[in-house]
Amino acid sequence: MEYLQGQDRQQLALYTTCLDEMVPEENSVRFIDRFVGALDLEELGFAALPAQGRPPYDPADLLKLYIYG
Repeated sequence: MEYLQGQDRQQLALYTTCLDEMVPEENSVRFIDRFVGALDLEELGFAALPAQGRPPYDPADLLKLYIYG
């Protein structure tokens, strides 16, 4: 299943620094990113949706937002 993907954090955009470099190493966002990345979301019940219509957001991204918020 294809999910909507944002821009790569390593990609240079309008500015000369990438988004990943703007976040300090000790920021809690980095911990949340690593924590959710280590989870097996399918085992936790995040089922893949059928491929029809607009692609859904990645459940991992939504979980990161939920934990951070």
